[in-house]
Amino acid sequence: MKKEILKKLEDLNKFYRNGYWGSELPEDTRPKKLDPNSEENAIFYTLPTALDYQRNSNTLWESATATFENNETKFVFNPQEVVKKEFTEVQEALTKYNLALQKNKQTQIWIKLCQTLVNNFNGRVTDFFIYFDNDVQNVRHYMQVEKKKDFPYLSGKKLCNYWLYVMYQYTNLPLINTDKIYIATDRHIIRATHRLGLITDEELESSKVQDYVIEAWIDDLNDTEYVPIDFQAALWLWARSGFKEELE
Repeated sequence: MKKEILKKLEDLNKFYRNGYWGSELPEDTRPKKLDPNSEENAIFYTLPTALDYQRNSNTLWESATATFENNETKFVFNPQEVVKKEFTEVQEALTKYNLALQKNKQTQIWIKLCQTLVNNFNGRVTDFFIYFDNDVQNVRHYMQVEKKKDFPYLSGKKLCNYWLYVMYQYTNLPLINTDKIYIATDRHIIRATHRLGLITDEELESSKVQDYVIEAWIDDLNDTEYVPIDFQAALWLWARSGFKEELE
């Protein structure tokens, strides 16, 4: 069974690399000349992620890019500036290009994350990782167990691992234990996991479906050369395409 699944996954990655479903992911939309080594890049890929729920990911990152590239609204990507501003100023900047769709709730989320970074990590995502020796397991435990309320939405099962995956893919942070990043269980990944037969119909309908998906990928790839996030992009695009191209 494991050999059959691995063959399908390897085929999926080939389709992905060949651009079969389109090769661009939502996060590929980003400001020009962002240095992957920079704090600006790390913060750009952190704050908008917390707003990525029940919405189109492509338009989220388009909105984030437009907000970043406008000199009048770019301040929202500087936590030190955000915490000094009035709520309405931050709200106006976040809604100008529809980065925040729920203008009160999502502005509060954004400000809270900035306060967490300013109060504990010099307002810097890079310092946050340095504090935990760039270990994704320690970062995730801190966010999801120790200080969950300090990271609204970003500490969730899906978004936290999705964010760590994005940090791994789109920054040059010297992360360690990246093999411990769980697959990000959004609706596309859940559907793809079910399509491959890694979770049952009953598990698909369960309130614990995210746990079942995470466990399924850990178990199925155990003792192989792969880790779950090796297939994140291919699975996501395959499911979003409506499972175009059946696997043998």
